[in-house]
Amino acid sequence: MEIIKIDELQLTDAIELIWSTFLQFEAPDYSKEGIQSFKDFINDKKILKTLEFWGAYDNNELKGVIVTNDNRKHICCFFVKAQYHRQGIGRRLWEYLLENSLSKIITVNSSPYAVCVYHKFGFTDLDTEQVSDGIRYTAMKYER
Repeated sequence: MEIIKIDELQLTDAIELIWSTFLQFEAPDYSKEGIQSFKDFINDKKILKTLEFWGAYDNNELKGVIVTNDNRKHICCFFVKAQYHRQGIGRRLWEYLLENSLSKIITVNSSPYAVCVYHKFGFTDLDTEQVSDGIRYTAMKYER
């Protein structure tokens, strides 16, 4: 498996992976407003240009994506295709981010589905679950 920076040519595949995985695992916990808010976010070209996308590739297949902003201080999206869950791909993406970020603290607004995953990676909750624009999340941080 190889972790590489996703460029504009691969961005469509990354967005498709994020959207299809979101629909499968996150959307059932969200209101219609939340689903639309997330869709608007991942389709906002102006916002996307401010983010860094990293992909886990195996045999030229994109299996997972981690997206950061703010100088790799905040995780915006973190998705692994369903058929590759529990195979270490998410951990490899997370470890890659840790190795390539100078930030002492990394934050994320975790969906309800992923809170336990972030806890396994060493994140702690900063607050109870919140809702903004229909999106449910728990603010979390990882401190080195």
